[in-house]
This record gives sequence, C-alpha cells and structure tokens, in this order.
Amino acid sequence: MNGFPWLSVLVFLPLAGAGALFLVPPGRDGALKRVALASTLVHLAFAVGLFFGFEPSTFAMQFIERYSWIPQFGISYAVGVDGISLLLVMLTSLLMVTAILSSWTAVREKLRAYLACMLLLETAMVGVFVATDLFAFYVFWEAMLVPMYFLIGIWGGQRRIYAAVKFFLFTMAGSVLMLVAIVTLVVIHYRTSGYLSFDLATLTGLPVPAGTQKWLFAAFALAFAIKVPMFPLHTWLPDAHVEAPTAGSVILAGVLLKMGTYGFVRFCLPLFPQASLSAVPIISTLAVIGIIYGALVALVQSDVKRLVAYSSVSHLGFVMLGVFALNHQGISGGILQMVNHGLSTGALFAIVGMLYERRHTREIADFGGISTPMPVFALLFMVVTLSSIGLPGLNGFVGEFLVLVGAFREHPGFAVVATLGVVLAAWYMLWMFQRVMFGKVSLPENRALRDLSFREVMVLLPLVVFIVWIGVYPKTFLGRIEASVDHLVTTVREANLLESPSGAGMQAAFGPAAPVAAADAVVPAAERPAGGGPPAPPDAAADDEGGAR
Repeated sequence: MNGFPWLSVLVFLPLAGAGALFLVPPGRDGALKRVALASTLVHLAFAVGLFFGFEPSTFAMQFIERYSWIPQFGISYAVGVDGISLLLVMLTSLLMVTAILSSWTAVREKLRAYLACMLLLETAMVGVFVATDLFAFYVFWEAMLVPMYFLIGIWGGQRRIYAAVKFFLFTMAGSVLMLVAIVTLVVIHYRTSGYLSFDLATLTGLPVPAGTQKWLFAAFALAFAIKVPMFPLHTWLPDAHVEAPTAGSVILAGVLLKMGTYGFVRFCLPLFPQASLSAVPIISTLAVIGIIYGALVALVQSDVKRLVAYSSVSHLGFVMLGVFALNHQGISGGILQMVNHGLSTGALFAIVGMLYERRHTREIADFGGISTPMPVFALLFMVVTLSSIGLPGLNGFVGEFLVLVGAFREHPGFAVVATLGVVLAAWYMLWMFQRVMFGKVSLPENRALRDLSFREVMVLLPLVVFIVWIGVYPKTFLGRIEASVDHLVTTVREANLLESPSGAGMQAAFGPAAPVAAADAVVPAAERPAGGGPPAPPDAAADDEGGAR
C-alpha cells in the first residue's frame, strides 16, 4: 500500500479527533457531535481501505510499522495486522459510528468530555488489536480502562460508581499478573539469546520449561478470562452493562469483551502451545458452564438490558469453546463469532437504549404490543433477535455451526452440552421479544410511542446489513482469516509434537498428526516467520530512534 502508515492512522486518528473537540467553542453541542461523528466516519473509511488492501493468501503480518521506542529495553512501537486482527479492527470502526449516533440525544451533560472519552477509547481498542510488541500491547490494554471507567462512572445509572470501580478492579487484577508474565517471558528470552525483546514474533517458539509455561499461561489467561468474561469471573459484567450509558454498553459488548477472546488467540496459543493444550479440559468445561449458566440466568431476567448482558456470557462461551477446540473449524468459528456477537449484541444494546429514551424503563413488564405503534422498530428488532439465536441465513448460525463442528471433532461431550445453549437462547430471546413487541397495548404510555427516526434507522441498518451478509455469504470474512488460522493451528500442533516426539499427547487431543509437506517441514521457531517476519536481530536496539525497522 505504497508505504502509507495505515495502522498508525487508524490508531491515532481518534486521538486527533478527541483533541479537535477542545477547539470547538463552548455551547456548540451540535458541532461537538459532528466532529466526533466525522472522526469515526473517516476512521471507518480507512478501515475499509485496509480491508480491501489486505492480502488474504498469507498468514504473515501486513502493513507492518516498527519504530524504536525504548531501545535499551528492546521496546518498540510495533504494529501489524493479519486476518484475525483485521476483522476486529473493522468491527471496532463500525461500532464506534453506531455508538456516536446512539449518543446523539441520550447524552446532554459534559458532552465534550463524553465524546473525548469515546474517541480515546477507540484509540486504545485499535491499539490492542494491532500491537505486535507486548509492551505496546500492555500500554494500550491498560489505557482502555481509563475512558471506560469514566464513561460508566460519570454518565452511567444510579449505581454507576459501584459498577465502574468493580469493572476497574477486576480488570486491573488480571492485568498486573499479565505484566509480570510478560516481563518473565522477556527475561527468559534474554537469558537464551543475550538481548531484550518484547516482539511477539521473536518470543513465539521460545523454549520455556513446561512448568514455567503453565504459570505464564495462567497469568495471561486470567487477564483475558476476566475480560471475556468467563465463568466464574463474569460478575462485573451485568453491573457494568446495566449502569453504562447506551453507547458504553454497545462498545463494551461489541468490542471490549473481544479483547479477552482475542488475547487467547493472539498470545496464549502461540506463546504457550503446550500449556494451551493442557488447559483444554479446564477452559472447555468453564466455557460450557458459561454457555448454560448465562442462558439460564438470562431466562429469568425482568430487565431487558440485564437479559442481554447475561446472554453475552453465554455467547462468548461458544467463542472460547471454539478457540480451544484447537482445530481450523473451531478457531475460525470462534473468531467469526466474535464479530457476530459484536454486531448482534451491539445492536441489541442500541435497541434497548432507544426503548429507554422513549419510556425511561427497561422492565419487560412495562412494554407489550409496541410493534403496533413502532413497525419499523419491530422489523429491525426481529432480525437482530433472530441473529442472536442463530437462525440459518443470519450471521449467528455460521459462527455457532463452525464452533460446534470444531468442538464435536475433538470433544463430542462438550459440543452436545453446548448445543443446549442454542435451545435456551431461542427460549429467552424469543420470549423476551414476544412480551415486548406483541400482545395488547395495555399501558397508555405505549400507544403513542414514535417509530424510529432516520438517525436511529442509520444506527441499526448497517449492523443488519452485515448480519445478513455474513449469514448468506460468510466467505467474504472467513477467507480473510483462513491463512492465519491454518498457521496458528499448525504452530500449536508442531510445538506439541516437538515437545513429545512420540506424539502421544497430540494424538490423544487431536488424533493422528497429518503428514507435513516438505515445504512446511518443522523448522526451529527462531527461523519461522511467525507473526509475519523474522525475529529481531541482537543489534536491533541500535536502530535509529524513531526510525522504521
């Protein structure tokens, strides 16, 4: 792409937009909204350019940028995308437009600070998905906490302070342990090679003793499991969702939770392949418990926003089950389901926000029969609901089908139990939809409800388009991740075969290993282009400061 710094633009454009907000004179709320919306639309345009400029035939990182940051410690500002991170960058850009439009009339107090927090959050989220230096990743990971803390704590509901503090403490607890694990990994690399590096490609394949690898995996996994969130670390999520403003819930469900599942795919599997294999029974068990538990708790909710929040616990259990199937179908389904969940649940939270603006209540019992005064709303709500339950022809079906196929190949028992979650999802979602939208209009407040405005249609319509697109023709998106997923599965399998020459452990988990073609023969990890390029040379720190490597 002619050397243009696409990823740096995507990372820092929202930051520039946040700065531009403070150039708008006081009292110009309309101008503030237009600046924020323009920033997110331009960001989306760059993300679309990135999507079509991406070469799907290779697993290597693309659009790589690397600048020396703290050379004496081997720290760089290093970014790149493969098929996995590409889809999540696209999802982030799309949902940020949705979030800004959802806030158009909902937020009136401290609007400048609110919009600035939203744009700062976008910078941090994109940074997490494109960082290939572990130190830079950690900086973006922690930076995300601050704007989300303020979004919940200032613009949230009645229990906003409690929810914001709980969100912050849960996430920080895991993050600190992850930092310790990152430093430990870098020290091990230093003792092996004689130079410091936080580069993901360099650290992938590092010979870490099995016992140490399990502890490092556990530290990373705890941070990511809290963010997913996996059972039993999920208790912060319903409170955060219920108290957050509508746009905060859209981003929290649509993007922030995906940082946890992305972390498992991007870091845990390639860095700790033996520990990942050992953790399959534990992770899969917790994933299945989360699927069933989240569905059952959602079934008894009277608050529609809390119902959607618990549905996220259930749906993200499918993602984790697919990822830890450790085969192509499972991981592909898990990654696609990250995107699917972001679209459908982001749309559901936007829909709940539209109802709340009209009635200032989220209790299911306060509605009923509103499809009569709001037919356009009813149509879009129905499509999103059917997407969430995995109706064939919509996006949710494709992701869940691949996850269950991948899980059934390796662990049939887990797949069979998880299938019950699909049935329960149809139960609680359709029951909620029926009680809200159909029947007699028993309350006079519901008879005069206005249908969706043009702005509100524009909030939901792009998400519905992608819901149908992925359901009808998923190859557009699965084709972008195929090479990266194949390489990830091969990396994990080869590492476990090398660890156990007999291959007994691998055969127990995956079945007999497939023959390896000569061109793909196992080579030392330091010589493999994992992450899209060769490892940094020992004298990499001598590069010019601020210069691209």
